[in-house]
Amino acid sequence: MLKTPYYLIDKQKLLPNLEKIRYLREQSGAKALLALKCFATWSVFDLMQDYMDGTTSSSLYEVRLGREKFVGETHAYSVAWADDEIEEVLTHCDKIIFNSISQLQRFDKPSQDTVRGLRVNPQVSSSDYLLADPARPFSRLGEWDAEKIAKVIDKISGFMFHNNCENADFILFDKMLGVIEQRFGHLLHQIQWVSLGGGIHFSGAHYPLDLLAVRLKDFAQKYSVQVYLEPGEAAITQSASLEVTVLDTLYNGKHLAVVDASIEAHMLDLLIYRQNAKLEKNTGEYSYMICGKSCLAGDIFGEFQFEQPLVVGDRLSFIDAAGYTMVKKNWFNGLKMPAIAVRQLDGRIELVREFGFADYLGSLS
Repeated sequence: MLKTPYYLIDKQKLLPNLEKIRYLREQSGAKALLALKCFATWSVFDLMQDYMDGTTSSSLYEVRLGREKFVGETHAYSVAWADDEIEEVLTHCDKIIFNSISQLQRFDKPSQDTVRGLRVNPQVSSSDYLLADPARPFSRLGEWDAEKIAKVIDKISGFMFHNNCENADFILFDKMLGVIEQRFGHLLHQIQWVSLGGGIHFSGAHYPLDLLAVRLKDFAQKYSVQVYLEPGEAAITQSASLEVTVLDTLYNGKHLAVVDASIEAHMLDLLIYRQNAKLEKNTGEYSYMICGKSCLAGDIFGEFQFEQPLVVGDRLSFIDAAGYTMVKKNWFNGLKMPAIAVRQLDGRIELVREFGFADYLGSLS
């Protein structure tokens, strides 16, 4: 039995998501790129690259990771490229997407031999959180003025729209795509490819996948473009867990249990968006607040139900722990960073990475 804490990526649970991606690609003609900002654990890329067309990035290092570890296309996007990284970015990418017209113009000459795109902000989104809303007031994410975009259309061959955020509603997706067509349709006829970004939760249990496929295919045919999707969560949802052990129990008006992990260090999105973790089993008459071991008072995974009272040494499994966890893990409090393990398709659990004091020391100076 592996020593906790560790992330466990289960290829058997990953596979159904990938099968849906393959089906959507086949039925719609769209291509699918893994969004590395959400999930970049390359030890399972050997499986994922058989079902996807490549990767998309948010930084130079993600571009390099995609190029070196994932077969297929490598798309390079960043909110702003720096002068000292643009040459290396161009060396490793198939397409580069600029966030603004000014960046496109600034790097016009060095990028002239690379396929180029521009991020366009349609000023509508599905986000429930202002923090994550790309269409928030005064957003820096993409150009929104169609007249300005038209003046540089000859310098690019594609657009990237990213305005879906955890959107499991096909009707809302369809409506927002209609807004894009209404505002930028005359420009869509002048380009060759369109990325519709990520955030479309099409791998959910009840998502109307066939309706999405038809909508994407019709869109591609109408404008004669190659459509790209950039699934992050949709590719890896429900495929991993954070395995932890109870270190202490106490009572302070509620029954509490402290585990050997932390939401601030190991599941940061829970803290950022004020969400609870999901426990594999959450039934029974015994209620406990599960707490992280950092010094942050609000380091709390949530309140859960158990069949028996918790005792030191009990193991717990927080599920749906793939997205925005391993890419955000940090060394807060100098806490031991969870190892990374993979359950292979044949059921074997393989420890692929451990982190120790040398990694902590190397992250500082």
